[in-house]
Order: sequence, then structure tokens, then C-alpha cells
Amino acid sequence: MSQQQNVVFFNGELKLESEVGIPIRDRGFIYGDAVFDATRTFNGRPFRLREHIRRLYHSLRYLRIDPGMDPTEMERWSLEVVNHNYPLLPPNQDMWVMQRISRGVEATEPGEDTTPTVLIESHAIPFARRASLYRDGASVITPSTPRIPPRFLSPRAKTHNYLNLVLGELEAQGTDANSWAVLLDESGNLTEGRGSNIFLVQDGVVATPRGQYVLEGITRGTVMDLAAGLDLPVEERDLDLYDAYTADEAFLTSTSLCICPVSSVNGAPIGDGRIPGPVTRRLMSAFSDLAGMDFEAQYLSYLP
Repeated sequence: MSQQQNVVFFNGELKLESEVGIPIRDRGFIYGDAVFDATRTFNGRPFRLREHIRRLYHSLRYLRIDPGMDPTEMERWSLEVVNHNYPLLPPNQDMWVMQRISRGVEATEPGEDTTPTVLIESHAIPFARRASLYRDGASVITPSTPRIPPRFLSPRAKTHNYLNLVLGELEAQGTDANSWAVLLDESGNLTEGRGSNIFLVQDGVVATPRGQYVLEGITRGTVMDLAAGLDLPVEERDLDLYDAYTADEAFLTSTSLCICPVSSVNGAPIGDGRIPGPVTRRLMSAFSDLAGMDFEAQYLSYLP
């Protein structure tokens, strides 16, 4: 196997990425009938991989898919992919490692078994494209597209069905190509974006939407723990646009962004304009300490 090409784990073995294809009747491709999870590396070390895989298996149980391997084996193969592919990256680069499991190829004959498709792959994080967010802050737009209510489909399962979030993102970026969408629920409360959670800071209190209505991000939970460790009050509650427009600070969390300051919501500036604000700065520093590297400096190093 070539040491100069990325490998993936595919249905029981490591293969060159260029040699792997998904069958055209795979239910993940046809219906979005699949789950996935993703962690990122810091200096080549996956962050909170075990927690991400635990969430992956919760998603699998929700969709009633048996991947045919236990979490320990999934973790082992994920590390194999990272250990092979990370040395192929250029200096000062890191990557996502993703586990993707579909229900498998659609059965076409009576009694035909469907075997899950299991893929573990990695690819580089787009630091250059996102570097300015840490200088200027993210511009958040709340599109008219509402988040699907949890009584229809739970957002706590990380599935391949992202169309609701994608449509919201397309609408927001039609207004501002560089914006980040955060969808509202049917009551006008903030929920989440495509792969990101939102936090607001008001009078020193760090607040985020309730877990029932969002994917409970691993970074989201990490930040809540860090805030508690810094003696900052943390609340999970309904947050509407009034809360956003009057917040002292706001930030997004995600696996790749870690903690990203928000500069505006629907064009309304957040707080006094400091990027990041003082509470966000404390949390960013604490997260960098936990991750073992300055993630903000890594992003900023990609500015022209």
C-alpha cells in the first residue's frame, strides 16, 4: 500500500482512498439512511475521539443500524487512518477523521440481507478559508427556514440527512456569502447551524439552546465544562433574537472551529465590538490549554 496516498477503512480493511467507491444503491446515498461522526486532530492527535464514537453509537441505535463492530474496534481503525494520513499533511495542518455508517445496499430480492457500509476517512480542515473569522468574527444570519422539530426527527442523532440545515445555510448565504446560518425553531428560538452550536453571554452568564433541540456537540459540552471550571454560570435555555441582539458576546462552537467569536446576528453588532469578548477569550484560552495547542493562532497563521 502506498505511503504517499490517503487511506480509508472500508468494510473491514484499509484501502487507498482512490480505490474506494460507494455502491449506487447504498441507502446512505439514496435516502440519507446513514449516520456519521467526526473529530479533529491537534498536532495529529484526535481530540475526544472516544466521546465522538460514543455519540456515533447512540446515533446508530436511534436509526437501528448495527455496524458489526464494537466501539473499541471503531476507535482502533480510526486511529489507524489518522496515523497513516496525518504525516501526509503539510506543516501546521490538521484534519477531521470521520466515521460514516449506512444501512447498506438496498435489497432487491426477497430475503436478501442488507449489510451496513462502514467507512472511516479523513481530510484537511480548511484553515485558510476560515482564518478571518478569528480576526473579524462570524456573521450569523437566522434564515426563514425553521429547524425540523424534534418530534419529527431528533437533532441529537448525527445523520446524513442534513437538508434542513443545508437549505437554511443556502438562504443565509444568499444574503451574505460569508455568513453562518443558525436556524430558529417554530417558536422563534435559536437552535443550531450546520455543524455548529451557538452560545450567548449576558452579564457573565454563558447560555446555549437546550440539548433537546440541537445536536449536543462534543465541543459544546466541553465548553460548558470549561465555563463551569472558570466559575462562569452556565445555562441551557430557550434563547430568542431579543437575547441575541442584546447579548454582550456570542460565539459558535464546533469540532473544527473549536470556539469562534460572533461579530453580528442579522447585521446587528454584538456587544461592544471586541473580537473576541472577554468571556469568550477566557474560554478560548482554556480550550487551547485543554487541546494542547493554540487553535486560534493556528487559524490566524493562515491569514494573508
